[in-house]
Amino acid sequence: MSIRRRMREVILFLVACRLLSVEHAPASGKVGIYAIRMIPYGIDAEQYTRPSWGGGVHAVFPLPVVSQLFAITGGLEIVNFLEKEIDLREPVTGLKVEQKTSQDFVRLFVGAQIGGHGNGFLRPHAGISLALIHNQFSIDNVVPNDNDPNNPISQNVKEVSSTVFGYDLAFGLDLNFSNTIALDGGVKYVKSFSVPQQLGADAVKIYPQYFQVYFGIGVSFDVFKKGESNDQKE
Repeated sequence: MSIRRRMREVILFLVACRLLSVEHAPASGKVGIYAIRMIPYGIDAEQYTRPSWGGGVHAVFPLPVVSQLFAITGGLEIVNFLEKEIDLREPVTGLKVEQKTSQDFVRLFVGAQIGGHGNGFLRPHAGISLALIHNQFSIDNVVPNDNDPNNPISQNVKEVSSTVFGYDLAFGLDLNFSNTIALDGGVKYVKSFSVPQQLGADAVKIYPQYFQVYFGIGVSFDVFKKGESNDQKE
């Protein structure tokens, strides 16, 4: 079953749950931080990166009238991919060369979310976002030194910077504690468009995709409203 088909089924299920709900209290948004485990998926990503850690911030803004069901989301994510090593052979001499690629991945996104905004304790949600993605690659070629393994010959081949568009599909569960603190976790499918190939000098384009597993904590906007009300009373 494709990811898009699963996404449609989850969205229909969440819509049905919210329409059958008897809860009518206005929903509040939230702002929070979260940790990310970024996992490359498919040969375009796996060849040049390996699972790494990062972090992000995001905000959820329920829409008026349909606040129990729909919200606008946005945020920023930063991941530093661990260095990935590829063994190459010079075709004429057979000389072994190790290519090392490191990557910084920055993603600014905005999208829509269904579910996860009411006043209940368990708040499942799903969403889709469009993103602006900045990639910074550093590529080094290393020739092993058999006589002195601790001192190989290393040369920086190039630094590559690219900003492209992408999107994500997200599924998660929010644990709401008294409409103040929320623990949020889930999975995202993240795809980038037309990133310069991280191998050699050719301008070949690749389309890397990843899975994110994230866990974070958020604070309801109600907390800030209560703080403003207390200040006014004083």
